[in-house]
Amino acid sequence: MSSIDTPADVPRPRAAATRPAPTTLTWVTLALMTTASVASLRAAPTMAVYGLACVFLYLVPAIVFLLPTALVSAELASGWNGGVYRWVSEGLSKPLGFLAVWCQFAMTIFYYPSLLGFVASTIAYIIDPALASSGPYTAIVIVVLYWTGVWVSSRGTKALAGLASWGLIIGTLIPGTLLVVLGMVFLGQGNPSAAPMDSSHLLPQWTGLASLVLIVNNFLSYSGMEMNAVHVSSLKDPAKEYPKSMFLAMGLVLLIFILPALAISWVVPADQLSLTAGVMQAFDAFFSYFGIGWLTPIAAVALISASLGGMLTWLAGPSKGLLEISRQEGYLPPFLQKLNKFGIQQNILVTQGVVTTVIALGYALIPNVSSVYWIFSVITTQVYLIVYLLMFAAAMRLRRTQPDHPRGYRAPALGVLCVVGLLASLAALCIGFVPSSQFGSGSVWSYVAIVGGGLVILGFVIPWAFLKFRKPSWKTAPATTPSEGEQA
Repeated sequence: MSSIDTPADVPRPRAAATRPAPTTLTWVTLALMTTASVASLRAAPTMAVYGLACVFLYLVPAIVFLLPTALVSAELASGWNGGVYRWVSEGLSKPLGFLAVWCQFAMTIFYYPSLLGFVASTIAYIIDPALASSGPYTAIVIVVLYWTGVWVSSRGTKALAGLASWGLIIGTLIPGTLLVVLGMVFLGQGNPSAAPMDSSHLLPQWTGLASLVLIVNNFLSYSGMEMNAVHVSSLKDPAKEYPKSMFLAMGLVLLIFILPALAISWVVPADQLSLTAGVMQAFDAFFSYFGIGWLTPIAAVALISASLGGMLTWLAGPSKGLLEISRQEGYLPPFLQKLNKFGIQQNILVTQGVVTTVIALGYALIPNVSSVYWIFSVITTQVYLIVYLLMFAAAMRLRRTQPDHPRGYRAPALGVLCVVGLLASLAALCIGFVPSSQFGSGSVWSYVAIVGGGLVILGFVIPWAFLKFRKPSWKTAPATTPSEGEQA
């Protein structure tokens, strides 16, 4: 996820899922919608560490993961209403469909602390930049903002959630453009770049797997491309227009990711770069150089508002999808299926909040904020990669078992795309176990235990327990027919 700040495959109300798709959507509009769902500045500091080599590290996962995800999910979305639960249930099995929708929800448990850790560091630049490296401060901000978000979401209000719609403009396009323009003027005035920009640095220096480990973050950055695949049937000629739309979106996403990362590397040395506060470090440096330091809090507010809007959307999305599937199939105990008077899945949100609060304490107990941020990002990515592994496997099987099922779009060479996507996802999953330099001098085995424990417990043990011990009485809503399968 992008550092995605809006949820992939956001569940939509039943009425929206069955409403006839509009026919006026152009491929350019779809490209912009997809860009908005994926692009964000939050990942820029992670790649800025690599300097010019970040271009290579963004392009590789774009080819082996972003493109297969976009094209394969388009075929699935144009053939089967609903999200990953329906795709994986029909392609593989219902329990695996539950695993997919569970992982889509569960990854947010680690996503919120990492997202709000970024927000806490950004807020620090309004109060006192030194706070950005304070673990207790970061933990307090995470807990306060998360529970405020739960309170807002549990009341069913849409007012603040509207912030997410403006996230691309307020929190990404305007500050991203400003960052790049200031950086180019900075270099144009003869100032040296903090990172070497010559051709010998186009590729990352190879020092073993650890030299490539930050690339894992890019898989999370690119997740969400499947979110708008449901609109593929709205195009006049999906077979021709959808690939054009995806290639345009890929180009825009790469520009939004690469240029700000380069701009940060021009002014902040890699050994001084914070993974959570790197964007504000760059703004602070540029604004100070140009004598416009008063703009720093304004830039911080823009980034904060966009991130909080994204968090509210995530709170309302995956948990709602998990609830609806669970009510039909009895996957969760009745306690977690209860709704409040506003019709919101309050018990799921509160339970999730208790776990998130415990996890947020990691910021207070581990001295290096960047280390905690990185660990949470890796676990988030690995849990989410399970969804994509299941999606690619389901797509291959559906093409074989249901070759004549009507599809609005058929991905070319689907088998090759799925194999490439599967191998890339598996590679990212494995590389995530290699500690990055951001982990500092901590024990390698401690790192592997934390990441592996988070992945196994969250991604496998808990959903297995729900499936193992579920009872027929846990079904609280009639199951729909396959054609009416609700979204995950």
